[in-house]
Amino acid sequence: MLSYLDPSEEKHTQVKTLLFRLLASRKNHVIPEFHKTYSALFENMELEIAKDGKSDFNVGNDRRGFEFLCMSFFGVSPSATDLGTTGPDKAAFWLLFQLHPLVSIGLPTILEEIFLHTFPLPPIFAKPNYNALYKYFSSAATHALDVAESIGLSREEACHNLLFITIFNAYGGIKIFFPGIMKCLAEADRSLHSRLASEIRSAVKEEGGEVTLAAIEKMELTKSVVYEALRINPPVKFQYGKAKVDMTIDSHDARYEVKKGEMLFGYQPFATKDERVFENAEKFVGDRFVGEEGKKLLKYVVWSNGPETEDTTVANKQCAGKNLVVLVGRLLVAELFLRYDTFTGKTESTISGLTVNVISVTSVTKASY
Repeated sequence: MLSYLDPSEEKHTQVKTLLFRLLASRKNHVIPEFHKTYSALFENMELEIAKDGKSDFNVGNDRRGFEFLCMSFFGVSPSATDLGTTGPDKAAFWLLFQLHPLVSIGLPTILEEIFLHTFPLPPIFAKPNYNALYKYFSSAATHALDVAESIGLSREEACHNLLFITIFNAYGGIKIFFPGIMKCLAEADRSLHSRLASEIRSAVKEEGGEVTLAAIEKMELTKSVVYEALRINPPVKFQYGKAKVDMTIDSHDARYEVKKGEMLFGYQPFATKDERVFENAEKFVGDRFVGEEGKKLLKYVVWSNGPETEDTTVANKQCAGKNLVVLVGRLLVAELFLRYDTFTGKTESTISGLTVNVISVTSVTKASY
């Protein structure tokens, strides 16, 4: 799996090259598929609010996010295959087997350490779900698998990698990232909603009423909101790695000697909530990265396993989908404020993570596009 390969390994170059080619070949599908999928999410959300007085954003996001990623990457709807509507549940169950060493389900710490954090869960229980997912990827990703063969990867190995990256990295990321954005916006001042709505609608209007990449690039405040959400709640908080050489790591006021072969552990919020770098670091500030001074802070935003100011390449471990993540975050905010002037919501931390319930929405009086 790419996540566990070192950049010095040939396989790392091959798999990451495959991902770059996949993303490049499907780039024109991302925006229309997002609009189609998340428009359906918002329509259903409105019905649930009207009926029940609230709508669980996480539930809708889990369903629609899976569909969006599969359609964007491979052009085949999982619901139209043998997976049917079970894809998100199968993916979530398999994800549990990957992440259980890090999760808490509310048991006493000693029990969780013994039964969740010490030994792997028996993979036999996840195998049926994995096999069903693999069957989908092996048939839906035929073009990507052809590309894989052309760069020296077997179809089977490439398929396992595509499944892992789509489900673990992309889908697992969206399950955390999008509720994080919604939480930040729900708790933000209504004036931020007004500014976002104005910026987004103006940019879309200038592009003929369509959400295009050119329109998205004009939305500076929207981009800042996404960066701030990634800063304050990075989807992957923990990093591990072995030192390849002897090195010295400097902090603001100390220096640490690290020997070759030693294991390093990183907890991102220590860096992304550093009060010496970010004023009011614990607070969501939507326009933190607006303007030239704001952009200077981007080098300290490291959610992608590297500074936001650096590019992902086959020679580093930075997230291959780094730019895509920032794009879909902006698309979520754009779609939200093209439909609504403002919204309210309640958030809570649960065993499964952050949960966002949307309580009310104020729709625009006239469709923006």
